[in-house]
Amino acid sequence: QVTLVESGGGLVQAGGSLRLSCAASGRTFSNYVVGWFRQAPGKEREFVAFIRWNPGNTYYSDSVKGRFTISKDTAKNAVYLQMNSLNSEDTAVYYCAAGVAITTPWKDGKYDHWGQGTQVTVSS
Repeated sequence: QVTLVESGGGLVQAGGSLRLSCAASGRTFSNYVVGWFRQAPGKEREFVAFIRWNPGNTYYSDSVKGRFTISKDTAKNAVYLQMNSLNSEDTAVYYCAAGVAITTPWKDGKYDHWGQGTQVTVSS
């Protein structure tokens, strides 16, 4: 059983930065795909980014490409989401998710494990 815990959310001014963390316990992330999703009030959950633990390739949604960076720390069994140039449209609860053998990792229904979410609020 994999337990995911997100942290790092908070309140930030537009143009600022935050780094979210997703720590896993129970199993290592090797052979997993780890994704970040977000859900704004009144909206459906949307894909943000994913990383394939091996070989480490990444992919981003168009809305965050060039501003967000997903990375991993093998020693800490953690995944990070560095978010720069934040704007009000980035306000949401951010979730990390993990799963294996996912061929369409931009679809949230393909993940087996989810964290509890962390709130990110960007003030204008």
